[in-house]
Amino acid sequence: MEVERARSATAVGHDWRPSRFLVIAAHPDDAEFGPAATAARWIDAGSVGRLVCCTSGDQGADDPDTDPLALGAIREAEQLAAAAVIGYQDVAFLHQPDGAVANDLALRELLVREIRAFRPDAVLTHDPEVLFYAGGGVNHTDHRTVGLAAVDAVYPAARNPMAFPSLARSGLAAHDVRRIYLFWPNNPDTWVDVTATFQRRLDALRCHVSQLRHPERLEERMRVWGAEEGAPIGAAYGDAFRLVVIDEDEADPPEDV
Repeated sequence: MEVERARSATAVGHDWRPSRFLVIAAHPDDAEFGPAATAARWIDAGSVGRLVCCTSGDQGADDPDTDPLALGAIREAEQLAAAAVIGYQDVAFLHQPDGAVANDLALRELLVREIRAFRPDAVLTHDPEVLFYAGGGVNHTDHRTVGLAAVDAVYPAARNPMAFPSLARSGLAAHDVRRIYLFWPNNPDTWVDVTATFQRRLDALRCHVSQLRHPERLEERMRVWGAEEGAPIGAAYGDAFRLVVIDEDEADPPEDV
């Protein structure tokens, strides 16, 4: 089976790894449905990861009489449990309005604060250009908005020392994020082999009990999806991204210098 997968590969697996990375997601569980297996792989290899959830998912219920404050607390607890499974250093909740996130200066400043405080080499976030998924369905408005807000925070705001000067005065100096990994893309160009950490993704997803309407179908659905994203690189399971390189790696100096 492994030989057959290798023969059918059309791309090469992505091996670059950041020392520090920040995942910026719209809702609790987005990171687990998104790049969790890649995050786990990088963390196992020595990277330090942090997760930022822009909302607490307090609109994520079928009953209109649900108390949104109570639901938000439940979903934050679920996300903390899932993050512990993956191995993130910690999780931040920005408490933006679920279903009504706005890419405004207030959110941008919050995200720039997170970036400058944690100082990641890479940021992973939603692909903001996906309105309709290639396989069918509409991308949630919060996903699109948070993706664009994260990109705007990375470039140019986080690296511009004159942007949000109060942050600089409080000790949060400008920081250059080198790469952006956009997850759930329609046109991926980068694939990570996550065969070794795919089970962690499943275990983390199971922490989101309030959101799993059909938990018995979860594993099959995710394994099919993971196999589809691993196929281009001949891996049993993969994560697909659209990669934006802002700053190239510095070339190694000549040995005689």
